[in-house]
Amino acid sequence: MSAARILVVDDELGIREGCRRVLTGEGYEVETAADGASGLEMFRAGWYDLILVDLRMPGLSGMELLAAMRESDPDAVAVVITAYASLDTAVEATKRGAYDYLAKPFTPDELSAVATRGLGHRNLLTEARKLREQRERDLLALAGEQSRLRTIIDCMADGLLVINRDRQVVLYNPAALRLLRQDQLPLGAQVSECVQSRELVEIIESAPQAGASTRTERELAIGPADDQTALRVTTARVIDAQGEGLGVVAVVRDVTALKEIERVKASFVNMVSHELRAPLSAVRGYLDVILDGFAENEPEKERKMLGRMRGRTDGLLALVEDLLTVSRLDQMRVCRTVAPVSLPEVVSEAVQFFAAEAQAHQVTLECSCARADLPAAEGKAPPEPGAAQLSVMADREEMRQVLSNLLSNAIKYNRPGGSVRVNLDTVGEHVRMAVSDTGVGILAEAIPNLGREFYRVKTPQTREVVGTGLGLSVVKRIVAAHHGRLETASEEGKGSTFTVLLPRLSLVQRAASGASAEGAA
Repeated sequence: MSAARILVVDDELGIREGCRRVLTGEGYEVETAADGASGLEMFRAGWYDLILVDLRMPGLSGMELLAAMRESDPDAVAVVITAYASLDTAVEATKRGAYDYLAKPFTPDELSAVATRGLGHRNLLTEARKLREQRERDLLALAGEQSRLRTIIDCMADGLLVINRDRQVVLYNPAALRLLRQDQLPLGAQVSECVQSRELVEIIESAPQAGASTRTERELAIGPADDQTALRVTTARVIDAQGEGLGVVAVVRDVTALKEIERVKASFVNMVSHELRAPLSAVRGYLDVILDGFAENEPEKERKMLGRMRGRTDGLLALVEDLLTVSRLDQMRVCRTVAPVSLPEVVSEAVQFFAAEAQAHQVTLECSCARADLPAAEGKAPPEPGAAQLSVMADREEMRQVLSNLLSNAIKYNRPGGSVRVNLDTVGEHVRMAVSDTGVGILAEAIPNLGREFYRVKTPQTREVVGTGLGLSVVKRIVAAHHGRLETASEEGKGSTFTVLLPRLSLVQRAASGASAEGAA
């Protein structure tokens, strides 16, 4: 800590120098002034913890100096030193802002004692001021935080209901009234008395009774049969630091549109199924030609027919598989086995699997890891300890599917002599997996539409490429389900890069550890 600064204002050189020597020897930083005017100028220009002021000085007197200092700094601590000490003088000096006085002549011990008292008082004043300022800032921040929180809650599209341990409504937002089709929810009223939906009351009253992280989801319908609103209600128990229940939070979401989308999509899938007939009919036609002998003794023609048949059946299989995957993901009927997954291992397996296809398309397939080598494979070194940095908490099969879809597209939409590169590294708390190619690229206006079901960029270069337009849609859904995101960068004629960002395993483990600790508390 820096030494305390003391200003001595006295017209007697002996007093000034004597005070300076004594106080400097005590470890203080001391400055002196020979009259009141220069003392006031120094006070205003600097910052002092304690001021020693002689009352009788030519020009600006000590009393006038005290008053002027008080106006500049109300917390200034001044000690009067005078040879004319009296009760009236002490009272007047105190009124002008003096903290103490020291009668001349005085000993070094007396000077040291009064300086110690004055500096202690200065410290108390400083701390009190800081506490006042902090309190004012805290009150202002609290008021602002409450206002922001209330604004956020009121602007939520989802309905919010907070019920205390006595089953009384203590908080709700306008969306809750709209979704529940009620005009009001009186604060303090029993939830069973003010909420009209008996089913919702049952859901709230049967909320989980253990664990802060425990929550339940149920669906219900509000309104008459010809005008129903489908709601999804998520309830969670609120507990304090000791694990005691404080109440229940219920979040009500309107899923009517989602239900309608599911119905329309199911109808659409049924319609697309009819589109299977066209390729099947083509396959059947080629088979008839071969079986009827029209291609007899023409092995080249027959081989071409068989190749086309295989292409048609491959397309059918891909279409059916993608349709089933999209349907399962949309309807949340996917059974995931979530566990730590080493992405370098997944990349290594995928690269080996697609090596033959890449060679058939005359495409070079490469991969690299910034923090760890890929696991042991053909021509690869054994994994290093740093490979844990590139692990995620995920379903291994879905990670394989994500990479397979990206690699398949990168190879199919590439050009002879081109390359595909998989890069693995970390960005902050995420693992970044980027699949880059030197293919035909994507039009800038088409990039926002990538990931839509059955959407394909139609250009002369892609017309002959077999695909369903569902691969990226599957990738987006899987990545989103794992709390990640998919980014796309492309330039027509120069290639594309699809980047998947997923939370690192260490981040997921810390979050889980924090939740467990909170539940234990």
